[in-house]
Amino acid sequence: MQSSKFKVQSYNSKTLLRGISAKYKILSFALSLCVLSFALCTPPVYAQTPEPWPSPRCVQEHIVKYKDQARVEKEERIQVATIQGFECLFKNIVRILTPIAGLAVFIMFIAGAFQMITAGGEAKQLQKARKTLTAAVLGLVVFVGIWFILKLIQAITGVDVTKFEIPGP
Repeated sequence: MQSSKFKVQSYNSKTLLRGISAKYKILSFALSLCVLSFALCTPPVYAQTPEPWPSPRCVQEHIVKYKDQARVEKEERIQVATIQGFECLFKNIVRILTPIAGLAVFIMFIAGAFQMITAGGEAKQLQKARKTLTAAVLGLVVFVGIWFILKLIQAITGVDVTKFEIPGP
């Protein structure tokens, strides 16, 4: 009997999945989830119709008088940013970062669950999945804990520390 140099292996779905690293699988899953969520949840953009500022404290209106090329005098209302514009900027940043933090916690839960499912009983992979899930839970606790601490400060002192205001006219 002759021995051949090549081994014939049968492949099933488990052996094919082991060939792809777990990080690549999780990264591709998270990326596809992000792309899908942005594609489905993106509001329409209306570039031609600017929205008014959410607070009149962010801008002041000024009337500017000028003459056009035909020497006709015209007036135009312009909005000039004030120092209180930082309030609007801060509100917008918080409004954007809050859902992003929630999405990051959700993706970490999904990634940890995916790691645990694909671990196949391997101790190192299970420990890695537990660490991911622990980090997700810790992130959620910190996120909610910060909010409760701010509300506790408000209840004790009466100062609403969740509102960012710059004194001004």
